[in-house]
Amino acid sequence: MDVGFSSLRSEAVGAMRMALVSAENLQLTLKSELSQEERALTHTKSNPKETHKAGNEDLKEMLESNKDSLKLEAMKRVVGLIAKGKNASELFPAVVKNVASKNIELKKLVYVYLVRYAEEQQDLALLSISTFQRALKDPNQFIRGSALRVLSSIRVPIIVPIMMLAIKEAAADLSPYVRKTSAHAIQKLYSMDPDQKEQLIEVIEKLLKDKSTLVAGSVVMAFEEVCPDRIDLIHKNYRKLCNLLVDVEEWGQVVIISMLTRYARTQFTSPWKEGAMFDENNEKAFYDSDSEEKKDQKEAQPYIMDPDHRLLLRNTKPLLQSRNTAVVMSVAQLYWHLAPKHEVNIVTKSLVRLLRSHREVQYIVLQNIATMSIQRKGMFEPFMKSFYVRSTDATHIKTLKLEILTNLANEANISTILREFQTYVKSQDKAFAAATIQAIGRCATNITEVTDTCLNGLVLLLSNRDETVVAESVVVIKKLLQTQPTQHSEIIKHMAKLFDNITVSMARASILWLMGEYCERVPKIAPDVLRKMAKTFTAEEDIVKLQTVNLAAKLYLTNSKQTKLLTQYILNLGKYDQSYDIRDRTRFIRQLIVPNEKSGALNKYARRILLAPKPAPVLESAFKDRDRYQLGTLSHSLNTKAAGYLELSDWPAVAPDQSVRNVEVIEPVQEWAPLVGKTKKPKSDKFYSDDEEEKEEERSESSGSEDSSSSSSSSSEESGSESEEESSEESDKTSSDSGKSSSGSEKSSSESESEQKKKKKMTKAPQKKSKPTAAFSDSDENGNGPVAQASSSSAESSSDSETDSEDDSDSDPPLTQQKKKKKSEEKSKPKVEVKSKVEVSLLDLDDFSPAPTNAPKSLVVSSSMLSDLEGLSLSNISSTMQVTSPSFGPVKTYELLHHMTGKGLSAKYHFSRQPCLYQPSMVAVQVILTNSSDHSLEEIHIGDRSPASLNIHCFNTIERLEPEASVTVSMGIDFSDSTQAANFQLCTKEDQFSVSIQPAVGELLMPSTMTEQDFSKEQGKLLGMNETSATITMATANPSSQAISMQVLCAANVGVVSSSGNNFHRFAGRTVSSGALVLVSLELKESSTALLTISTEKSVMASMLLRDLKQTLAQV
Repeated sequence: MDVGFSSLRSEAVGAMRMALVSAENLQLTLKSELSQEERALTHTKSNPKETHKAGNEDLKEMLESNKDSLKLEAMKRVVGLIAKGKNASELFPAVVKNVASKNIELKKLVYVYLVRYAEEQQDLALLSISTFQRALKDPNQFIRGSALRVLSSIRVPIIVPIMMLAIKEAAADLSPYVRKTSAHAIQKLYSMDPDQKEQLIEVIEKLLKDKSTLVAGSVVMAFEEVCPDRIDLIHKNYRKLCNLLVDVEEWGQVVIISMLTRYARTQFTSPWKEGAMFDENNEKAFYDSDSEEKKDQKEAQPYIMDPDHRLLLRNTKPLLQSRNTAVVMSVAQLYWHLAPKHEVNIVTKSLVRLLRSHREVQYIVLQNIATMSIQRKGMFEPFMKSFYVRSTDATHIKTLKLEILTNLANEANISTILREFQTYVKSQDKAFAAATIQAIGRCATNITEVTDTCLNGLVLLLSNRDETVVAESVVVIKKLLQTQPTQHSEIIKHMAKLFDNITVSMARASILWLMGEYCERVPKIAPDVLRKMAKTFTAEEDIVKLQTVNLAAKLYLTNSKQTKLLTQYILNLGKYDQSYDIRDRTRFIRQLIVPNEKSGALNKYARRILLAPKPAPVLESAFKDRDRYQLGTLSHSLNTKAAGYLELSDWPAVAPDQSVRNVEVIEPVQEWAPLVGKTKKPKSDKFYSDDEEEKEEERSESSGSEDSSSSSSSSSEESGSESEEESSEESDKTSSDSGKSSSGSEKSSSESESEQKKKKKMTKAPQKKSKPTAAFSDSDENGNGPVAQASSSSAESSSDSETDSEDDSDSDPPLTQQKKKKKSEEKSKPKVEVKSKVEVSLLDLDDFSPAPTNAPKSLVVSSSMLSDLEGLSLSNISSTMQVTSPSFGPVKTYELLHHMTGKGLSAKYHFSRQPCLYQPSMVAVQVILTNSSDHSLEEIHIGDRSPASLNIHCFNTIERLEPEASVTVSMGIDFSDSTQAANFQLCTKEDQFSVSIQPAVGELLMPSTMTEQDFSKEQGKLLGMNETSATITMATANPSSQAISMQVLCAANVGVVSSSGNNFHRFAGRTVSSGALVLVSLELKESSTALLTISTEKSVMASMLLRDLKQTLAQV
């Protein structure tokens, strides 16, 4: 037998070896050893720690083998261990060696492991940085994305530059998956190094323009984490996000909806006004700017919903059918905070549907419904049965349903709800039964018709066997009796009889309070209750002792014959009680009610103090004040402000400029490509048709406007007829403007001839087809003007002006395509004029940046470029409109902090009226800090600011300021073209002082110089609602130009425009933040009166500036 067994064993071993050899040839793996679980079963007495180590050693050997199949199997096991929550950090050195493997599946698993443990094993992960950087160039998008995930998981400050570079490269990747990963990495980098915020905002701005639905949710999440206050980044992408919303992944939808809710509250006016009109087809009033005034006259309604507001509501409505409860909740809160009141009801069914989900979901949804049902009961009344309590519900779910039923109670359904409550009182869940009694009390308070019914029912509950029910009933009855005490003395007597059987301290204290408050109605019972309490005083709870002392004092005042000795006894007991509260109360009561020499005149008012009528308590919902938080947020759920919570702003009284979202044309690149091809046609036509050159110049304006209208009609939603009408109107305006500008550089005879020719062309313009050879009207101003004034009048200079005008015409169609938006035209035209007057090399540099022509901040770029060109010593370069330093700078000093308030630190400030060095959109402020104390002040710096989104460039910390010493520091504040005060804290090492800088509207401007012709041209564009005027009376009849200029410049930081007439004074400036043009003109009339006119898109600023200038000029 032994020989037989040995032969079988040798055969089995041979077969096993052959199987292993064949498996190696086939690149398969067979487990030649027992698995960890099998060894655990066979060796039950072995140490589990040793078993775990042995298993890890096995995995290490497999990871260090030469075969990818073994490594892949090992990595699958390792990832499985991580998924089960087991620690696999010991394997990090063995795993990180395989990061350079060529096997894609193996590399993916390695990256999954590294993302999990890179933060714990930072030193080892840093050794593989070069491998991760190489992987960022891998052809496989998943490898590139995984490498970036690992790189961003290594939280070591030293690799921040590498991470930043990797994020910027990934943001431009062709794969949307990699771009999505870069958006995730932005948040990790920002949490590790907040100083990188500005660079990260640039990446976010780029990713926000991404059209991929995979990227949208992630980049909006990054936006919310890094710069939630930068609403200006959303303007251009608002409509795109609304349209992509349905196709974004579910959690991305939640983030985007939350962000758009905050955005809408800052950009649209309230739809909750009375008499508001809600029309789905209001787009015409939005797009057709020519008919705005007519519509305002016809329609008496004070409110018409913004089409972008309607777009958001329309595109989120289908998401109410989402299978993700968070998405449904997000849409519900959006409608609650943004929709008109009559449209909010559409979310009701969706929210009720969510009540069939898990109890965690039910809890959050019921909390939000409880808040909503307080303000709008009608929303959920039809679904009242959905809030009936089930026996399987948890206590917290039952309590919330009870809250909602109480909120929905009214005269019509109260009988049904009370029948339901009678069942709930009998519940075995004592906490729920107590909450039901409180709900009955609220119903009795809110609905007077059922007050008596509820009170009788609660009295019956006093005989209940359960102490919790009885105690809660007593507390509620006490509150109800305060509303009608005269009618319910019998109930008070009944409660006194039950006093001995009630053991809950709150209930005993409530009965004692009732006895004392209405002791005159139960004169026989109250002293007896006090007698009983004197026996057990030392054994009672503190709350009961306090009410006993109060009862004794009240009875002493009303029935001193029977209770004088009892009162003295109780006061003596309280005098030596262990609780200091009771001892203090006893001494106070004794001095108040017992007259003696020390008590003085206070005991005369004892009765008025102790027996004063008390107001009845108001039983309110616990969710009454929760509407101050946004629905669906953690802060709303906790009823306290959580970290990172962003409050919803109030609706603006006046809607901000709608045109900022019009800039969001998603085809700027597609539009630019054909324009390059168009440049050849005008050059060739002008080159071969010299005899028609003069006609081309005359036809430049009309054909240019037609060209732009035809190109815009092909890519926009407008019809051809509308674009033709607008182009003809536009050509009429611009041709007349070009006539004015050319008249300044040509002779009077040629001026009249050119104007006659242009009038003829104006009538023909709408009928003719546009030609791509047309040049923009600025070619007359920019080309012919400088040529006429220049010393050299050769053919070469004229050809240069022609090419310049042609280049301008090529770059104009994207601008004229947006001609309905006056803001973009005003910003683009100065830029075109600068181009035509600068040398060719500078033109070439400028031509490579077409995108800013559609951006709202293009003016800032052009103005800074102008200031740079000013520094060049080129005598023949002169810009038409420039932002210049002020010619007159009156210094007005304001007090920021008084030395008494600042404990010796005083601060004064003034506006320097110089361009801010930190950011072009900031206003420069000089602050003078003085130490008026007798000791040195340390660490003077800027602390918290309000609002938190306020953009302030703070001065560097002043380490030490000696006594009587002063120091001047510079700050930059972005007021966003608003006179709203900038609130912040001025801090020293020991103290913090809240200070505020409120600018005058004139300090929000930067002076701009231009010719009189350009002033008239720009003023002609700012008519109607963009023009504000008033007649003012001056102190003197004929004030001098210098006196007028001094007063205007004192009130506003504007530039003086040279004027040919003595009766006209013109001033020009631009807003610091947005660069909007502000034109001030003063026309002197007879008898010391004058017409003051302010032309700007910023109508609010115009009215405020008009008020300031009227006060200032009245002193001239």
